Amino acid sequence: MTFILAIIMRVEKLAIQTSGGKAKVSGVILSISGAMVLTFYNGIELKIWTTHINLLSDAGKVAASQHTSRNQGLGAIMAAASSLSAAIWLIIQARMSKVYPLYSGTFLMCACAAVQCAVYAMSRERDWSEWRLGWNIRLLTVIYTAVVGTGVMVSLMAWVSMVRGPIFVSSFFPLMPIMVAVASSLLLDEKLHLGSVIGAVLIIIGLYVVLWGRGKEMKKTAQLDGSKSFRGSGLGDVDLGTSSRDGNHLSPGAIVPTKD
Repeated sequence: MTFILAIIMRVEKLAIQTSGGKAKVSGVILSISGAMVLTFYNGIELKIWTTHINLLSDAGKVAASQHTSRNQGLGAIMAAASSLSAAIWLIIQARMSKVYPLYSGTFLMCACAAVQCAVYAMSRERDWSEWRLGWNIRLLTVIYTAVVGTGVMVSLMAWVSMVRGPIFVSSFFPLMPIMVAVASSLLLDEKLHLGSVIGAVLIIIGLYVVLWGRGKEMKKTAQLDGSKSFRGSGLGDVDLGTSSRDGNHLSPGAIVPTKD
């Protein structure tokens, strides 16, 4: 999504005729294919490790499963809207960082998100006893989401988007299903399947190809910028002498204009 929007809004160049452009397109397709395989294909069960740790109760898992099965259509729509919003935010962040202070856009996003979440939560949950946090998974979820999921992750994404561009940031998004599969197996006692491994391999290969193509483009851009700055300095039209000026000789470092 970010790749398409960045090209449409002229934040990134497709450059499909170059090796870097072809690598970026191929890497994006591989990463998306890997994410789809990891999500929709299970295959045989793989018994790699067993932790016997489940941070959620059985009742909570059953309720969550029933609730998800009744709202799959709404969940798919919300997931698509979330992907579109994230892509637009990355592009806006990259543009804002060139004009405004780096983390101003991050602050505005977090402030608006806090207001929206507070209004939505208060309208959905009227029982104030449910707002109390104890020493359980709910407290850990709140702390982790605030510190890592918002404070660290959003700030880091804003900085990388300014330095390397929005496509570089979004190319790491397909790694999230891999992290979810591994974390679910370790902390929620869920099983790993062959589809998870195949999807993870495709995602990692696609990520490497995207980063390789992006590196080729950045290297070419740096060479072009260096060539332009060298010509603009006027040194491209002079010869540097290396001998002393005695008669017809030149002194070290002497600069003599060349004739056309």
